[in-house]
Amino acid sequence: MEPAPSSGNARGALGRQVEAVLASRGEANAVFDVLAVLQSEHPAEVQDAVRACSHLFGALLQRGELFVGQLPPEEMVMAGPQGATRKYKVWMRHRYQSCCTRLGELLAHPSFEVKESALTSLMKFVRLEGAHPLEKPKWEGNYLFPRELLKLVVQGLLSPEEDRTLLLSHFRSYLEHDDIRYHTMQAATEAVARATDGHPEQVPLAFWNNVFSLLSAVSLPRQEGANVSLYVPHAKISDKWKVAHLKEHRKVFQHMWLSFLKHKLPLSLCKKVLVIMHDAILPSLAQPSLMIDFLSRAYDAGGAISLLALNGLFILIHKHNLEYPDFYRKLYGLLDPSIFHVKYRARFFHLADLFLSSSHLPAYLVAAFAKRLARLALTAPPEALLMVLPFICNLLRRHPACRVLVHRPRGPELDADPYDPQEEDPARSRALESSLWELQALQQHYHPEVATAASAINHALAVPEVSIAPLLELSAFEIFERDLKKAPESVPLEFLPAQGLLGRRDQLCAQVFTLG
Repeated sequence: MEPAPSSGNARGALGRQVEAVLASRGEANAVFDVLAVLQSEHPAEVQDAVRACSHLFGALLQRGELFVGQLPPEEMVMAGPQGATRKYKVWMRHRYQSCCTRLGELLAHPSFEVKESALTSLMKFVRLEGAHPLEKPKWEGNYLFPRELLKLVVQGLLSPEEDRTLLLSHFRSYLEHDDIRYHTMQAATEAVARATDGHPEQVPLAFWNNVFSLLSAVSLPRQEGANVSLYVPHAKISDKWKVAHLKEHRKVFQHMWLSFLKHKLPLSLCKKVLVIMHDAILPSLAQPSLMIDFLSRAYDAGGAISLLALNGLFILIHKHNLEYPDFYRKLYGLLDPSIFHVKYRARFFHLADLFLSSSHLPAYLVAAFAKRLARLALTAPPEALLMVLPFICNLLRRHPACRVLVHRPRGPELDADPYDPQEEDPARSRALESSLWELQALQQHYHPEVATAASAINHALAVPEVSIAPLLELSAFEIFERDLKKAPESVPLEFLPAQGLLGRRDQLCAQVFTLG
């Protein structure tokens, strides 16, 4: 490979060629020399060529020196009787298309600087094409936007070969404009449809990750009436344009996400979607209830996926009056020993607390949850117990009918506990016939704070509930740090002074090892 020529010399040569083309149509063939540098193996040269093309075709767009309308084949126009001006504009429009195609390919260049330069130039052309359309309006006041050019950009961002997260973060700033956001959502939906046409199971993971990065970057205003921000400048915004209405954005946003989530996504990606579902997706949908299929599949999957689906289901059930059969049965099934060790423990117990807050729940159901949690508490770590024990006490406060679990003077013997921990249906677990002997056992816990929390059932439970919010994120490290900061107490270790090492003065050990 030959060494690259001086960057300054190459830039100067490109600049002179561009100025020559802009100064005289007779120098039009110099465009080939500029486009050829876009194929260079040296990133610095490619960047210079990208800047040169950006300047050249940007000026030609502003001057109106590119053909406007359905672009005819170049050979037919060159061989025909058309005038020199028409031939020049058609010929230069073909060169402009070649430039845009190459810039789209450069979005996959190994150098990020080249990728960034190519993206910036393409988005500049989007703005200029919008201001100086290359297609004729169908009627007066027709909204024109360079959709095909933006599709080229989106296609380059949604690479199936490599992670484009860094480049997508650069593109995020353009999504603040309503017209770019609207047409990007449409282009992303079409890109997913093309990629999954035929064999969706063969779509690479890199593509799905790039699609999620793009879709999650789209954020809609929460209410109508915000000022319309257009990337392509217009003297006047018409009410007939869909891009100017939030309800139209919501429809496209909804179609985009539904077309993405209908496919069998990788498990890691499902988790990412569910984490943002309640906050970034559901509030912006035109019909949030349409997300029930995805959330139901996720809730039935089990494990961490089910825990993460709870947030979205909570919104659909409580805000959109959606009925979900066997919801509490499946929620009951999520309670297993791993619940205290998962990453999303705090979110799960926060939502479980909300779901069990209704006073209309039957006593047998609440008793089943209290008993199941008490049984799991026997093997839970201290940081989880300090949250679970107040949680159980709050259930007893809300539902006085369940206090029989504590105030049963002749409760069943330990080996005859009627509660069936293997039963999946809380209605058939016979929890209401049992007692919370587990809390009494935890009063002998080695950690004093846990023993104190478990002793709360020995007294009349105060009516105000204990807030578990500060305890949801409690960790073992915090407990340890808190114990270290406690003031030391004077504790007598022995009442009688020691008499030798093993308690006798005349022993051999007492003669060799003396106690101070």
